[in-house]
Amino acid sequence: MARHLITSALPYINGIKHLGNMVGSMLPADVYARYLRQRGENVLYICATDEHGTPAELAAKEAGLPVADFCAQQHDAQKAVYDGFGLRFDYFGRSSSPQNVEITQRVARSLKENGFIEERAIRQVYSLADGRFLPDRYIVGTCPHCGYDKARGDQCENCTRVLDPTDLVDARSAISGSSELEVRETKHLFLLQSALAGEVEAWIDEVGGDWPTLASSIARKWLTEGLQDRAITRDLEWGVPVPADAWPELAAEGKVFYVWFDAPIEYIGATKEWADQDPANRDWQSWWYGDAASDVRYTEFMAKDNVPFHTVMFPATQLGTREPWKKVDYVKAFSWLTYYGGKFSTSQRRGVFTDAALELLPADYWRYFLISHAPESDDTSFTWELFSATVNKDLADTLGNFVNRVLSFSRKRFGDEVPAGAEAGDAERKLGAEISRLLGEYEQHMESLQFRKAAQALRALWSAGNSYLEEKAPWLEIKTDQDAAALTLRTAMNLIHLYSVVSEPFIPASAQSMRQAFDLDDDTATWVDHEAAAALDAVPAGTPFTVPPVLFAKITEDDLAAYRERFGADPAA
Repeated sequence: MARHLITSALPYINGIKHLGNMVGSMLPADVYARYLRQRGENVLYICATDEHGTPAELAAKEAGLPVADFCAQQHDAQKAVYDGFGLRFDYFGRSSSPQNVEITQRVARSLKENGFIEERAIRQVYSLADGRFLPDRYIVGTCPHCGYDKARGDQCENCTRVLDPTDLVDARSAISGSSELEVRETKHLFLLQSALAGEVEAWIDEVGGDWPTLASSIARKWLTEGLQDRAITRDLEWGVPVPADAWPELAAEGKVFYVWFDAPIEYIGATKEWADQDPANRDWQSWWYGDAASDVRYTEFMAKDNVPFHTVMFPATQLGTREPWKKVDYVKAFSWLTYYGGKFSTSQRRGVFTDAALELLPADYWRYFLISHAPESDDTSFTWELFSATVNKDLADTLGNFVNRVLSFSRKRFGDEVPAGAEAGDAERKLGAEISRLLGEYEQHMESLQFRKAAQALRALWSAGNSYLEEKAPWLEIKTDQDAAALTLRTAMNLIHLYSVVSEPFIPASAQSMRQAFDLDDDTATWVDHEAAAALDAVPAGTPFTVPPVLFAKITEDDLAAYRERFGADPAA
């Protein structure tokens, strides 16, 4: 049996993330990890805050805090939000950890020993006003490719093209805003990606055949355009230091590694952080290194702008060490979630950020909506109208109303225990076969990481219960045949229990409420196999039950008006 290593792209440290960041990495990873755990798989889900690089220094300066203190505060703030969303990381680390420093420096030394790091003198932008060299993200200007006027010196957020600072038009310092810039010579380390391009391509040929088109096409595009050697050090005060034993001159100058060099290595570093908490029972290398990791299937989750670094730069780094590091098996990439077709923006009060989302509604509302509309192939637009329609129809009407009316009606007519009634008949056998079939579809889509299709299958499971209830109409049956009505309600209660199990990856809190409605002493099932699903007999007659509070409240027109007012409405309206 394979062990499953799961990582999601590290959320950057400078502030709470918006819903697009959540659905593009951490939430689908959590849904997948929860599903695998339910199926009895050995899972390790690792994530961390990405704490190095220019924006961390700038954000700390704006907050008036030392950067280390700022990052520590933001790590805790982000972790609190992710806890609120029910994300069950096995470990949520920090890229500034001693473990990541140790492993990043180890990797750099190995690359040097094998001839894949080279020290080069380069010409770099120097700010006269700031009295310092400016790392690429400290420089902003107009993208020469698309004309976006807030492009950074490393990448244009608008067209995703990778840039050098000297490519920018009308460049200026992100620190002071000064355009008094000049180019001076300085030394940096370069990862010789060009020398590793053939190996990276061969590796992608081997493992990337079943990746989503979004991931494989981006990787292939980079390879087709030709891999360029990449500077992997920066002039910053905050970051993983260049080790003095390998590069004494650069270490003396205070050079640190580029954030995109050490951030993916933090997946390994965070695993070591996790293991170091209990070294007697955990071996981080068994997940990452050599023959010990041969049974590990490694899946990465990320948005499309992170794909090049994970499919090209990080694998090139691993290959260049000539050490048997575990490399990714499957890259699940996502397009972007937009807000009415535009970008989320804090400054313009546009879009919903994760902390505000939890202030409005419980996490399950967001979890279900985001996964059922995940931007798996194309960008998806968040609108309040679509969100409310999904919540009201799928969660409130299809699932929540089914649970409430079944349990409320049964308690009213038969008391606080599951009624016995007649033996199952043709309608129940037909329902069981349909539930078994739909469960198979759900499992298939979850295992292939097709989240929107999995959500459709889950919704179909819920709808099957409603169809059965409408067909049997226990509110009419009870007038002429109490045993028949009791059978219908007992069957429906078994559906509720089944829903509580299989819905857990999507809506864990609501699933728990459904499951706890039944007083089953030996209810230890983590999943429902197809035979049990068809039988619909997990909750026997005589089981005490309670009616839980309303699972999902409908979103009203007044709610919608308030949300539009607070977060911004359709700019085209």
